[in-house]
Amino acid sequence: MLRKLPGDEVQNVVSTRPDTSIHYRPVVVRTPGIVFLAVHLSRMVAALVKTVWRHPVACTLLAAAGALVYFFGWRVWVSVAGLEIAALASWFALSRSSFEACVALPALTWCRWMWVYRRKWAGIMAVAGLGRSLGGRSYLPDLVKVTCDRYADRVTVRMLSGQDPDEWAVSTAGLAHGFGADRCRVKVLKPGRLLLTFPRKDALAKVLPPQPIPDRPHVHAVFAGLTEDGRLFRMRVHGTHLLIAGATGSGKGSYLWAAVRGLLPATQAGLAELWGLDPKRMELAYGRALFQRYAATAEECAVLLEKAVEVMHERASRYGGVRRDHDPTTQDPFILVIVDEVAFLTAYQPDKGLKVRVMAALSTLTTQGRAVGVAVMAALQDPRKDVMSIRNLFPDRIALRLDEAEQVDMVLGDGARDRGALCDQIPFDPDDPSVGAGVAYVRLENSPEPIRVRAGYTSNDEIKRMVMQYTAAGEVA
Repeated sequence: MLRKLPGDEVQNVVSTRPDTSIHYRPVVVRTPGIVFLAVHLSRMVAALVKTVWRHPVACTLLAAAGALVYFFGWRVWVSVAGLEIAALASWFALSRSSFEACVALPALTWCRWMWVYRRKWAGIMAVAGLGRSLGGRSYLPDLVKVTCDRYADRVTVRMLSGQDPDEWAVSTAGLAHGFGADRCRVKVLKPGRLLLTFPRKDALAKVLPPQPIPDRPHVHAVFAGLTEDGRLFRMRVHGTHLLIAGATGSGKGSYLWAAVRGLLPATQAGLAELWGLDPKRMELAYGRALFQRYAATAEECAVLLEKAVEVMHERASRYGGVRRDHDPTTQDPFILVIVDEVAFLTAYQPDKGLKVRVMAALSTLTTQGRAVGVAVMAALQDPRKDVMSIRNLFPDRIALRLDEAEQVDMVLGDGARDRGALCDQIPFDPDDPSVGAGVAYVRLENSPEPIRVRAGYTSNDEIKRMVMQYTAAGEVA
């Protein structure tokens, strides 16, 4: 201890008090070497089993190659490898589709799973804020499965317990950039599991030809174009109402004429009727002879819509207590009322009386018409509520290129853009109208997830051919 002495001198004085502190000798517990070895061996075996379970084909090929080299030497292995390459090349030449399904796509799936998703998964989940840290431990969503087709990667994800799918929906842009894709779409498979779609190749990049006119009459759905995974897009027209929204030059007419083309055999057989309302007198007028009823002026459009309401009420009175669904017949054909630029009738019409009549008729048809076989297909440019106040009465909706991001949810419903419906980012080139024309996102009544599609382009010459083929003998006109 220190004691101050006379003369301001400080001297060290050793205390004579006994040391009462307790000293503990550390106890070192050594794990037996056999236990340490057993733990590491079990981990290695578990990792090996997991790898074989996830990649049986790749592991089998590696094991077979190793066995050939070990038992027969490298020359035999080279010979067998050459024969396999020749066999695969012959298979590819004879049947490309089966080769892709059995060899190319599984190999691509394994490569993408290993070198893209598995390698980047932890970092991207952390940066996107989809992981959690609790009690000093990090938890990440599980990468369950990766499946590749010609156009896209489909990644199945198991979310963390209690996680909201909306968290993934708002992170689609970051996920797309992280995994090197143009965009990402999120779909709920079942509670706790999501499907992420990352396109690799755009099947809708080029202008599509119109779909062939069906050989047999049918009215439920028409083939309009392709989906982004290369499958045929069937646009439902019977038993629903369809709203089509898009800016000028976005390709709304492609969907209108796709419906007309698909129903031509049914109209020829008397099972369907096409009623056209064309306030602009530019789009539907080009094939006016294909429509059983046609209206152009505001007064004519209001009268035709009221006529459709009369047919609807007459059928409802006969069907009441007898049937619940409409079955198209020659006596009660399916009626598709096509309204081009409906905003001219509902918002921009200066005659308030006509506007009220049109809105009343459209409201009645969209609430009661589909059960008796009267459907409405309406197209417009501006989807705002004050332009089309009854847009929520259309179960199926198609959104083409839109001017603002907010308009996407106006057409397709809340959260549609977060789930991948990037209608405001569809390309547009004023010098080349075919760029992006007809590309749209579809939201069906039974599925809130938007689907990216493109309708085939029906040219003026094709419309003329349709008129000549289906009206020359007078069967339809």
